[in-house]
Amino acid sequence: MAKLLVTYLFKWQDVEAKSDLERLRLVLEHLPDEALMKKLEAHRDKGRDDYPIRPVWNSVLAGIVYQHGSVESLRRELLRNGELREGCGFDPHKGWDAVPPSYVYTRFLKLLIGFKTEIDALFDTLVDTLKGLLPELGFSVAVDSKGVSSAGRPTKESEEDGRRDTDADWGKKTYRGQREDGTLWEKVVKWFGYKIHLIVDTTYELPMGYRVTRASESDTKQLLPMVQEVKQKHPQIYKDMERLAGDKGYDSEENCRRLYDEHGIKPVIDIRCMWRDKETKLIDARHADNIVYDEGGAVYCLCPETLEQRPMAYGGFEQDRMALKYVCPMKAYGLTCQGSAQCVHAMKSERVGLEMDRRIFTPIARSSYAWEREYKKRTAVERVNSRFDVSFGFEKHFIRGQKKMEIRVGLALCVMLAMAVGRIKEQQIGLMRSLVKTPAPLDKAA
Repeated sequence: MAKLLVTYLFKWQDVEAKSDLERLRLVLEHLPDEALMKKLEAHRDKGRDDYPIRPVWNSVLAGIVYQHGSVESLRRELLRNGELREGCGFDPHKGWDAVPPSYVYTRFLKLLIGFKTEIDALFDTLVDTLKGLLPELGFSVAVDSKGVSSAGRPTKESEEDGRRDTDADWGKKTYRGQREDGTLWEKVVKWFGYKIHLIVDTTYELPMGYRVTRASESDTKQLLPMVQEVKQKHPQIYKDMERLAGDKGYDSEENCRRLYDEHGIKPVIDIRCMWRDKETKLIDARHADNIVYDEGGAVYCLCPETLEQRPMAYGGFEQDRMALKYVCPMKAYGLTCQGSAQCVHAMKSERVGLEMDRRIFTPIARSSYAWEREYKKRTAVERVNSRFDVSFGFEKHFIRGQKKMEIRVGLALCVMLAMAVGRIKEQQIGLMRSLVKTPAPLDKAA
């Protein structure tokens, strides 16, 4: 773990808990980077040591904490901030001369591409550390992707010219909703670049797995491989995973089926609307000709006399039968039905097997309050996604190329997790997700 070389600089008990220096200290002290440092220093071997590896590495992390989108922006910060220079480990006697020129950072960041395995190991170690500190981590998770534009230009050519990005491609995401007046709206967002795919704990809003792909890569196809990676790298978290929430971009029969059948994880995935409006289908035309269901997973019975459609009461999931139980409204709610004498299901229950439609029927019924409650937790991953822009500068950056993007994303997530570890260990769990300095209150007189 990186050490601050000048300990007398900061009286941490006197520093505001959410200051930049405090947050940097947390990262440097709780990031398990010793193995990486040894490998980087061994790689340099007997080369020139004008700018030691550790201070350069620490300052790269500082650039993430201080939200600098470019090397030059970071260098300007280092040149004017003596406390930051010394906190990163640069020789205090050299003053400004200790700050490396731009080409040093360019070479160092390029060097880090060859150490992606070690950076991934940093991330995995931090995830396991957090599991030890937070035993409930991973019980409820969510997945989502985030588009990140490339700083390079799109091209049809195969050769790079320094400004083009031959790794990136075009992505598109469509957002739909309904206005207060009932009218529908649609917004299509296009970008040239990449996607960051995340699997996040919904309670603590901490990432447990990630991938970086081209922008055009389907969300649907990333879900199961990400779960498999959690299984391989974090077996205890995988063992405890009970529910997984995702938007309709992850909706597929294969995802819903394999999540539960192979991994024992209950899918809470929004469904793509593929049926006609208000369309229903019979559960079983041979034995239940008056019980139907809609695309949202709600089950209804039709009165044989009046043909009135009423929702049946959800009675829970029967694991041994792999079926959802639904109860007659007369029995569940005490309602009357004119056609009860003609209905073979009056005052009885009906079981709907998951195999009826694995997209629509899941172990947590889509029509239940439990499903709605669990799906709302998906916003946790959206908040983590927003931090890439707000806290880590991905809204405005100068990254071209997938390998560079992977390193930058990995470092940002390591900073996020190291800060969380530090907050917990220093009894600041309430500030665990505090990644940026709290803005000063507005002057009302202004």
